[in-house]
Amino acid sequence: MNFQQAVQTCFRKYVDFSGRASRPEYWWFVLAYVILSFVARFINDYLYLLVVLAFLLPLLAAGARRLHDVGKSAWLLLIGLIPVVGGLVLLYFTVQPSQTESNAYGPPPPPQPQPAGV
Repeated sequence: MNFQQAVQTCFRKYVDFSGRASRPEYWWFVLAYVILSFVARFINDYLYLLVVLAFLLPLLAAGARRLHDVGKSAWLLLIGLIPVVGGLVLLYFTVQPSQTESNAYGPPPPPQPQPAGV
């Protein structure tokens, strides 16, 4: 999955907290958020707030699906409320490889077709 596919998928599934999200899907989407919020912060505070609000629900949904992909409950996102330690625990879970077999949250995400010539 490339950058554009990941961003499109996460915005399309912005309220879908079920299922699974592959590691590239999640991390490309986080990268899009980091870049846009960084740029928006330098342009205008209101634009930054708009970017944060636009990405809030899709980031939560993608994080929940990413945790499902490694076999964890989406409720573990609440660990992120604990300063430093919570963020490190979530980072650990989100960088884990996907479970190749089906789990309680569904089958693994299908591989995305690559465009011709790549």
